[in-house]
Amino acid sequence: MRSLTINRFSPLSYAGAEAVNMLCTNLSFSGENVKRIMFTSCHASEGKSYLSMNVMRTMAKLGRSVVLVDADLRRSNIVQRYGIQFENDEQPVGLSHLLAGMVDEASVIYETNILGAYMIPVGRKVSNSLPLLNSARFQQLLNDLAEQFDYVIVDAPPIGLVIDAAQIAKYMDGTVLVVGYNSVRRQELADAKEQIAATGCPILGAVMNQTEYDNYLSKKY
Repeated sequence: MRSLTINRFSPLSYAGAEAVNMLCTNLSFSGENVKRIMFTSCHASEGKSYLSMNVMRTMAKLGRSVVLVDADLRRSNIVQRYGIQFENDEQPVGLSHLLAGMVDEASVIYETNILGAYMIPVGRKVSNSLPLLNSARFQQLLNDLAEQFDYVIVDAPPIGLVIDAAQIAKYMDGTVLVVGYNSVRRQELADAKEQIAATGCPILGAVMNQTEYDNYLSKKY
């Protein structure tokens, strides 16, 4: 199996770590059939990739086997933001290569330097991603991953910007909507909820991100 190293994983504050721990605990109580979980948001820069990566890491530390699928085929920045280095692989392959039929599934699953955590990087970014996400290969990949791992975390594009997330949601067991504090209008949230619900994918909940804690136990938060 190919491997990669995540070099820039920002440490969480105590409050942040407790919040992510609580999120992972709540997800584990969503039911034994909820294994494929999509993270999306209304806008870019609300922290969906940040939450996806931290959920992957925390789930792995809790003893789960987890794989993160970077499905933001148009503008993913996980590789750059987290300083991901591909070991002994000058030309790494990823999800776009698999969906285009260039490689097989085994070629795109990378073992990370976090025990129990695996990743499928985006590969080459593409501008017309919908046909790839609508292919039978993508659904088969998610089914196969659900059999191999305890959890499949999918980092999807913002559902308020492109249709990709709605297409991905069709294959998911549940969706988590990441909401940037004081940056999303009520109607935008309602529209995102309706768009996800129309796919038949349950909304597991929402995470309010980009808040500051004066006191973790403060009831106003």
